[in-house]
Amino acid sequence: MNIANMITVARLLCVPAVLYCLLHGEMRLAFYIFLFAGFSDAVDGIIARRFNQRTELGAWLDPIADKLLMVSVFVMLAWLDIIPDWIVFLAVTRDALIVGGVMMSTLIGDPIKVAPLMLSKANTAVQILLIVVALSDQAFGLDLAGAVTILLYLAALLTLASGASYLVVWMRHVAGSK
Repeated sequence: MNIANMITVARLLCVPAVLYCLLHGEMRLAFYIFLFAGFSDAVDGIIARRFNQRTELGAWLDPIADKLLMVSVFVMLAWLDIIPDWIVFLAVTRDALIVGGVMMSTLIGDPIKVAPLMLSKANTAVQILLIVVALSDQAFGLDLAGAVTILLYLAALLTLASGASYLVVWMRHVAGSK
C-alpha cells in the first residue's frame, strides 16, 4: 500500500473518531479531526498525482472515505440538532440517486462513468463549509447562526441543482444507448 492510500485509510479512521467526539460533546476535538481529514484528502490527492501513486484501490477508497465522513458528520449534526434534518435528507437522497443510477445502468448492461460536475464540486465545497462553520460555532461559542442559515439554503439549492444535473446526464446516457 502506498502513502496516498495510507493517508486515505487514516481519513477513514477519522470517521469513528469525529463521531465519538460529537456524541460526547467534544466539539473542538471533532472540529480539529474534521479539519485534519479534509487536509489529508488534499494531501493524498497531491501525493497520488505528483508521485504517480494513483491506484485502483485509491480510486475506490478516496470517494468512499469522503462520502462516509461527510454523510456521517451530516447525520450526527442533525441528530444533535445542530443542523436541520431536511438538509441531510436532501444530501443523502441525492447521493443515493446517483449511486442508484450508476448501479441501474450497470445492471442493464450499459455502465455509465460519472465524472464530477462543476456544480457537484461547488455543492461539496458548500457542504464542507457548512460543516466547518457549524462545528466551529459549536466548538468555539461563536455566533454564526446567520452564516449557518445562509450555507444551509445554499447547500440545499446546490444539492437539488447538482442532483437534477446528474439525472439529466443519466437520462441522456440511457436514452442514447437505445
